[in-house]
Amino acid sequence: MDSIQKNLLHEVAALDALPQGAYNIRSNGQSTARNTTANIDIVTKADKPGIDIIIKPGTKNESVHIPVIISESGLKEMVYNDFFIGEDCDVTIIAGCGISNCGDQDSRHDGIHQFFVGKNSKVRYVERHYGEGTGTGKRLMNPATVVELEPGSAMQLETSQIGGVDDTIRTTRATMKENTTLIIHDKILTNLDQKAVAEIEVAMNGDGGSCDIVSRGVAKDNSYQEVVLGIDGNAACSGHAECDSIIMDHGVILATPRLKASNVEASLIHEAAIGKIAGDQLMKLMTLGLTEKEAEETIIQGFLR
Repeated sequence: MDSIQKNLLHEVAALDALPQGAYNIRSNGQSTARNTTANIDIVTKADKPGIDIIIKPGTKNESVHIPVIISESGLKEMVYNDFFIGEDCDVTIIAGCGISNCGDQDSRHDGIHQFFVGKNSKVRYVERHYGEGTGTGKRLMNPATVVELEPGSAMQLETSQIGGVDDTIRTTRATMKENTTLIIHDKILTNLDQKAVAEIEVAMNGDGGSCDIVSRGVAKDNSYQEVVLGIDGNAACSGHAECDSIIMDHGVILATPRLKASNVEASLIHEAAIGKIAGDQLMKLMTLGLTEKEAEETIIQGFLR
């Protein structure tokens, strides 16, 4: 890999070398490195671009890395990745996409990830999106995540867009059965004329389910963000949705929390707040020697942490 590709891997997956455990690294439309383990298999799909990740029942304390990087201007791809997690597992999955575009053609990656989480399993999923490059071509990403939780299972999603993506539509759909837990923390940073739309919809269909969705966004310059958080409480369950955003310069943020209860025992709460950086926070940091710009960046990084 060249220095650009290595930097993309570092940004989206915190990798400076090949990871331990199972992995599949996709670079410019091709799988360039792959490793499987005794408990985790990675199989190339025969009918369309993408892979199947098969995790055996009882797998504990193992990880899977599946980052995607693009450094060719004009490359456009759609990838389908399916995760089959057996019963009684405890695993971490690290994904993400980085695009470096120094040309005049748009580069685009669309990815559909489906998770089938077996009974009593725990999954932590981390996905980071990042763009860079000096060209006039855009950096486009449209990730879609579909989650199906079997009874007793739990999943934590940590998804973020850390900068440099010109246009994105991010969708997450989850279906929960009884005694399941779902935690979603989604973070978006936009600037210049970038546009980001994020839609998260959760159907809580089993008694004893618990769902917590937290969305945080920062819109700078002339960028636009639209966030929709929806929870359907169809059983005796508890759900919470929170959208907290910082608006700067001439940015625009539209936040829409949506709750629907069809069971008298469903307990659902939503919160939404949009505001600017507080002046007293800036002043406090500036008295410690930071410039105003440095103080703003410190506050933003802490907010999106």
